[in-house]
Amino acid sequence: MAERLLIDTDTASDDAVALIMALRHSDVEVEAITVVAGNVALDQAVQNALYTVELCGSSVPVFGGLTGPLLRDLEDATDTHGDDGFGDIGLDLSGRVPTYGHAVDVITETIMANRGEITLVTLGPLSNVATALLRTPDIATAVKRCVVMGGAGRGPGNVTPLAEYNLWADPEAARIVCRSGLPLTLVGWDISVASAMLSAHDASRIRNLGSDLARFAIDIQATVEKFSRDVSGLDGFDLPDPMAMAVAIDPGIATTERHHVDVAFGDGRDRGKDIVDWLDATGLGANADVVTSVSRRRFITMLEETLS
Repeated sequence: MAERLLIDTDTASDDAVALIMALRHSDVEVEAITVVAGNVALDQAVQNALYTVELCGSSVPVFGGLTGPLLRDLEDATDTHGDDGFGDIGLDLSGRVPTYGHAVDVITETIMANRGEITLVTLGPLSNVATALLRTPDIATAVKRCVVMGGAGRGPGNVTPLAEYNLWADPEAARIVCRSGLPLTLVGWDISVASAMLSAHDASRIRNLGSDLARFAIDIQATVEKFSRDVSGLDGFDLPDPMAMAVAIDPGIATTERHHVDVAFGDGRDRGKDIVDWLDATGLGANADVVTSVSRRRFITMLEETLS
């Protein structure tokens, strides 16, 4: 039976690869793609999602959502992903029309109409999801799973020393989601760096798979690769959203631990930090499965199969 996914994304370079993995996987049915502002402004993120869906030959509906965080101005990640989110390589990323409707309504209605059947996958800031939870708290118990690409786990952050971008961009929304009762699986940036890094050799091998999708998936990482090498000091670039998508599609790819997780909010130095009670020292009940490792071999195999 196909895994039924609802994907919420702030579509930039790695998000697009994650969307391809879901849209092209034989055991996955994507119900809808909802879009939130994050890596790029909402309108650009919507265009990027529509372009990716079109490239895959899919008719999955795409819906726009919130134009910014719940309580603060948007601070995007165009320095990482390029002004257009797709590496500024000259793609035609305008003029496409999303499906009529609002992402928050689609999240709520899709989950409530299909109790226990939908896996919600979040690839960006949690603004849309938190708003849906505030309006309809019952979606927390109606969803099958919620796989979140967010947090830094045991590693450093990628936007501050402590925080990963998706949680940092809208920490108030992230705290709402963590405290909602959703059946959470958290895939942090530390897991991506450990198991989803692509060296120049890896990227070349994937690009040479020969398909338009493979070339697209690598070419749009142009500014990410430069940022990763020059700023993050990585040997290549990593793919955090595809890693989270792989966990959503095949949970057996990951090793997890159950712990209590919360998120620091406000504007202090720890803004957006995922607070994982690794030693269960607080006595608070576990509320999330925290991914501690992923099989790189199985991830790369899934990535190559869906891009071929």
